[in-house]
Amino acid sequence: MEIRPAEIRPAEVPPVAVPPVEIRPVRYDHPDAVRLDALVQQEYARRYGDGDMTPLDPAMFAPPHGAYLIAYEGTRPVATGGWRVQEDADKGYAPGDAEIKRMFVIPEARGRGLARQILAVLEADARAAGRSRMVLETGIKQPEALELYASSGYVHVKKFGLYRTYEDSRCMAKPLGTAEGAGPLGAGG
Repeated sequence: MEIRPAEIRPAEVPPVAVPPVEIRPVRYDHPDAVRLDALVQQEYARRYGDGDMTPLDPAMFAPPHGAYLIAYEGTRPVATGGWRVQEDADKGYAPGDAEIKRMFVIPEARGRGLARQILAVLEADARAAGRSRMVLETGIKQPEALELYASSGYVHVKKFGLYRTYEDSRCMAKPLGTAEGAGPLGAGG
């Protein structure tokens, strides 16, 4: 029996309700941020054998010199990311740089665009704070991160930062353009 295209019907798939997500600025030492940071460190250790050794301090993410965000489904933290001013020429940064840190989505919330949403808010906030370029370091064992950043307009650049001498490290950057609209998160603007 031959099946014709008109006879093929898509499977009945019920729609899946996805809870709304709210992205909120928090301190890097907020209890939810600490819990998500522990999870991302476990993820790094699973992929690379060790966590991220970059020294971070909550003050680095305080507006207007940075921001730290958590995406919540109701009261449940599901994703995170931050940016901080980083201009140390000795480590390969440039004036105007804002560095992305701790982008992470819990496994059960992946594939829903949460990282892309957080990235967009981080970029807008850094731009509003007067930053001219967003930079980041990731690694070859994070292909989903490399894809996210490439599809968001980031390009590979000369290595910078703590991991600039590591073979697995990949550094990327994106110009931020000019700020329009509100000021940085938490700066009253």
